[in-house]
Amino acid sequence: MKRKYTFIPVVFLVLALSFGGYSQQADTTDRPEAIPMIYPAYAFQWPGGDLADSFGPASNIGLGFLMKSHKNWLVGVDLNFIFGNKIRIDSLLQNLYTSDGYIIDQEGQYAEMGLYERGFYSSFKLGKVIPVFGSNKNSGLMLLFGGGYLQHKVRIEIKNNNVPQLDKTYRKGYDRLTDGFQVNQFIGYMHIGDSRLANFFAGVELVESWTKNRRSMNFDIRRRDDKERFDMLYGIKIGWIIPFVKRMPKDFYYY
Repeated sequence: MKRKYTFIPVVFLVLALSFGGYSQQADTTDRPEAIPMIYPAYAFQWPGGDLADSFGPASNIGLGFLMKSHKNWLVGVDLNFIFGNKIRIDSLLQNLYTSDGYIIDQEGQYAEMGLYERGFYSSFKLGKVIPVFGSNKNSGLMLLFGGGYLQHKVRIEIKNNNVPQLDKTYRKGYDRLTDGFQVNQFIGYMHIGDSRLANFFAGVELVESWTKNRRSMNFDIRRRDDKERFDMLYGIKIGWIIPFVKRMPKDFYYY
């Protein structure tokens, strides 16, 4: 599974370098310019819909590529990783706990373990920068719409991996692996500085996903979960923009 994700940052880099010489501009205040850009981003998100029954608030880190046209249209892709430590599935591991609320390892001791939310979503993006306010024509109201794939599950971590009833095979019966199609919307502000040193965006993002549990059996409830889910994420998102632009010289010399 890990191999599936490693090519994504490479794609971002190749796209950025491919468009690296696309735009040449001496003064960004005159008119919008075409700018390819990559960006790392962070979001703090709250769950909604069926997802709120499984997890609490979580963080999100991502990497994206956007191409801004000279008419301020945006097109690109991104990949976002979800991580949190608030699990709300009361039945999870209930058949493994002792009366004291512990799980016994193979040495007869209380197992040291943790439960965490893990997931990701990837999207193709389309949007627009509307320079209704800002320092130049490349900055302003940022609108983005996207669609793609979302996955989430419960990560079960056990110190020393010494609980036979929760080895790598059996954990799949408890991890609630869930995935499906998602759409997302973002509204905020994008700033592209004249000096190209201060470039960022900030705003709010909403993610809606139609998902389903992919495990053939959930051991704690002793059946398969065939429920059609509607999962949501909403929160505040910020990103640092790295533009790839060749600037024209400001001074001209005559001989």
